[in-house]
Amino acid sequence: MLENRCCKSCLVFASSCQEERKWAYMYNGKRPREFSESDGCQETKLSKLSSDDSSSDDNNSNASSPQDSGDFLLPGSHEQSGDDSKRSDSSSDTDSSLIHHCSIGLDKPDLVNQSDSDSLSDSVEESPEEQSEDDGENDDSSFSDSPKDGHRSHAGDSSSDLDALIQPIGRDNSISCLIRCSRSDYGSIASLNRSFRSLIRSGEIYKLRRQNGVVEHWVYFSCHLLQWEAFDPIRHRWMHLPRMPPNECFIFSDKESLAVGTELLVFGKEVTSQVIYRYSILTNSWTTGTSMNAPRCLFGSASLGEIAILAGGCDSQGNILSSAEMYNSETQKWETLPSMNKPRKMCSGVFMDKKFYVIGGIGGAGKDARVLTCGEEYDLETKKWTEIPNMSPGRSGAAAEMPAAAVAPPLVAVVNNELYAADHAGMEVKKYDKEGNSWLTIGRLPERAVSMNGWGLAFRACGDRLIVIGGPRALGEGFIEINSWVPSERPPQWNLLARKQLGNFVYNCAVMGC
Repeated sequence: MLENRCCKSCLVFASSCQEERKWAYMYNGKRPREFSESDGCQETKLSKLSSDDSSSDDNNSNASSPQDSGDFLLPGSHEQSGDDSKRSDSSSDTDSSLIHHCSIGLDKPDLVNQSDSDSLSDSVEESPEEQSEDDGENDDSSFSDSPKDGHRSHAGDSSSDLDALIQPIGRDNSISCLIRCSRSDYGSIASLNRSFRSLIRSGEIYKLRRQNGVVEHWVYFSCHLLQWEAFDPIRHRWMHLPRMPPNECFIFSDKESLAVGTELLVFGKEVTSQVIYRYSILTNSWTTGTSMNAPRCLFGSASLGEIAILAGGCDSQGNILSSAEMYNSETQKWETLPSMNKPRKMCSGVFMDKKFYVIGGIGGAGKDARVLTCGEEYDLETKKWTEIPNMSPGRSGAAAEMPAAAVAPPLVAVVNNELYAADHAGMEVKKYDKEGNSWLTIGRLPERAVSMNGWGLAFRACGDRLIVIGGPRALGEGFIEINSWVPSERPPQWNLLARKQLGNFVYNCAVMGC
């Protein structure tokens, strides 16, 4: 919902997946303060990484080099007086002038035909010019995060700055502007001063975005067991997440993933117990998450804002569960919910009409294992489960004759409170008729979105569109494609958003909206 919007802000910013020490306007891991005459320079060049450069970023292998993008000039301090108060005023004026005069365009570039190596130009690794700045004449003493000997102050140190954020327009208007900036800009906004940093790193800005209906969806997926990629469908940018902590047992265990609030949760198994790894976009790091009250795998799950519900699955002994839990990403706590009517594993979950639904799955154990065609609805207000017959899209073709556990859980997604399913066997898209409690075929999946009985293919909702992530299985074609379709634009017409040189099997995928 941020497409084609131009926001006024201070600089043009790096991705939120970028580590703090690698933000574009930091030197030697520290945020820059204003220059003084003793620094011996009149002006300092900083690379301009605007969204206007998005197309050039994606069409040049080293898009962040000065030759490929414009230079942003930070006014030198030779115009400042030696007086401390004037330095502080000049710093505030510099921030304000930059904020008012640099616009960020959010127009989408056409990157469908870009090369795989071009796609990598927006990864979080240091650009050559960032490295040269770190190795250049500026040392740690030149760019301090805090005042030295009372002679220099940071723009965010004044109490008025902390209250106003952008002083000329006041705090409320400042926040109103910030929540409408792209979240990929927040890493660099946080480097401006302490008030910006506190607002963003605390997660407060994302709460305000949610309250004001400003949501930006990014796609997170893994084609390698410990490495995750992020894709911004608005700016068509790829980003690397930090590598997950190495754990041999975890690598080869069944894994589920879930995005909730500002967190990406990955569920798996260690030697003797289940484990959750938690990635936070606020810190760009992985930590061990809070354990569930009843640890499980092969469950159905979905999120709504800062909460997520997990239902069914298997415990560490292989017993199929009917229990369910709710997770709150702001408190990082689990709450046990009433149990479902039927135990099930390898099921799917969605939120629709402000209710949680678990769909399909497998019931019974061993020779008694059977595919469930029913779903269950959980009402968050009454805290009751209601069984809904024939809610699963079912299996077609050869998949109908396979053992219950050989086929992937139902590939379902909700857009604008309408439920859709991907029939991987028939390569069809289906829509659920709520009134008739039946499924209708409405079109085809992208032709290159192949899978292994549904495994290795991702079908997700991403804002107002459906996305399919997968790749061809032909020998030597090791790349992934992201296709999208807006259901309101019927019939299904899939648009290729991006292609990237990766493994062509999607192990896990989640969409984070914040």
